[in-house]
Amino acid sequence: MSTTEPRRRSRGGSEARRAARTRGQTTQAPYATRRIPCFEVIDEAGLSIIEENAEIILEEIGIDFRDDAEALQIWRDAGADVQGERVRMPRGMCRKLIQDNAPRQFTQHARNPERNVEIGGANTVFAPAYGSPFVYDLDQGRRYGTIEDFRNFVKLAYMSPNLHHSGGTICEPVDLPVNKRHFDMVYSHMKYSDKCFMGSVTHPDRAQDTVDMARILFGDRWIDETTGKPRTCVINLINANSPMTFDDTMLGAAKVYARNNQACIVTPFILAGAMSPVTVAGTAAQTLAEAMAGMAFVQLVAPGAPVVFGSFASSMSMQSGAPTFGTPEPALVLYVMAALARRLGVPFRSGGSLTAAKIPDAQAASESANTLLPTTLAGVNFVLHAAGWLEGGLAMGYEKFVIDADQLGMMQTMMGGVDLSENGQAMDAIREVGPGKHFLGCAHTQANFENAFYRSPIADNNSFEQWDSEGRQDIAQRANTRWKKLLAEYQPPELDPAIDEALLAFIAQRKSSFPDSNI
Repeated sequence: MSTTEPRRRSRGGSEARRAARTRGQTTQAPYATRRIPCFEVIDEAGLSIIEENAEIILEEIGIDFRDDAEALQIWRDAGADVQGERVRMPRGMCRKLIQDNAPRQFTQHARNPERNVEIGGANTVFAPAYGSPFVYDLDQGRRYGTIEDFRNFVKLAYMSPNLHHSGGTICEPVDLPVNKRHFDMVYSHMKYSDKCFMGSVTHPDRAQDTVDMARILFGDRWIDETTGKPRTCVINLINANSPMTFDDTMLGAAKVYARNNQACIVTPFILAGAMSPVTVAGTAAQTLAEAMAGMAFVQLVAPGAPVVFGSFASSMSMQSGAPTFGTPEPALVLYVMAALARRLGVPFRSGGSLTAAKIPDAQAASESANTLLPTTLAGVNFVLHAAGWLEGGLAMGYEKFVIDADQLGMMQTMMGGVDLSENGQAMDAIREVGPGKHFLGCAHTQANFENAFYRSPIADNNSFEQWDSEGRQDIAQRANTRWKKLLAEYQPPELDPAIDEALLAFIAQRKSSFPDSNI
């Protein structure tokens, strides 16, 4: 033992120093890779019951595909029973279309290849909140969002090491015309960040504009030389109009993106009790049926186009009808849907940092934590609404964004699991210190202390006296200081001037074709 012990200690110490150096050189992982098992709340028999009920919904009740004659003809040609706008799919049809064609995992390409994300498998991608018409900060309170706010949030997402994605409609810039604002939003993602982004889905023409702009941005990288198809450079949110309905806006956008090999997140958006049954199992069966119908439709349009199985389910107050967040029932739905997505064999989107709170207070923190922890444990692959969500999604909060981003760092660390390398086992430290002493000065601690524990940039861990002397600030006040500091330090990623000029020329030409109205 005495002859081998020094060598073991030296090897462990050098490994610790090497690990510390490596971590210090890594500024940001392009996405999180989970090394912990997925938490299950229902057994195989229970999942089979829900899958059977989803097949009954598809075969006997059906799904409405509204105001889209082409979509109905596509289903008719595939062998579905189409009566008016109601489509009934033979048992197993949707599952087979998805499993035979849709990729289990795919790459979304960023303009900076180092920011490419892998969606599916053991990977998790965090993206900001989406779709809020209002913004909130401590200085100005609640107000309508502007394009300046939109750009600010793109910059904050770009600067956050714990957000892997730039997101989509981070907030609605209501100071711009509805029929033109998508150009400015998509351009902001392209100009002010080099991370992956989401496209416009509010009209098929706007989806096509997104594709055309992405083609300009990626240039020679747009086409994959191996497949001859466009690379997947944009991911897009296609919501079902629950219960059991898809409208022409979402169908039109889905067709554009699928035909260009861009990814579609097919998501039933459900307030349980109003848009689905009040029970977990009933909501899960309806969600599965709606999502499978949407994903199967995408495969009929373009076999092999990437899809993501989405689930967004919240509970509601049966007294007021208001949506509620952070409650246990939606967490159970999330766990069940994640398991069903794994059985179906496609990536899964859900979760986030959701709250009904109006300001970044204790309610916001507790409700968001009660959504984010199940998101992490369930194995969600694409997490929309991961940062900034307030007021049930009506507001995007500056301080909330920073607080949530901090929590995402903690969740990413937890997903990394337990380090069982020689350095992780730390036997050298235990041998060196022995009984009755402390570990503060030992070699292993000195080699690892900088990265041993997650360090929050906004939590206060100082003494009461120091906190008192520094103004008794709460976390929202510290977050207010931080987002302002981040924006002051922002430096844009380099963008080829020729590409920028081509994008601006395309936008100017397309905008000139619209009437000067705000509709």
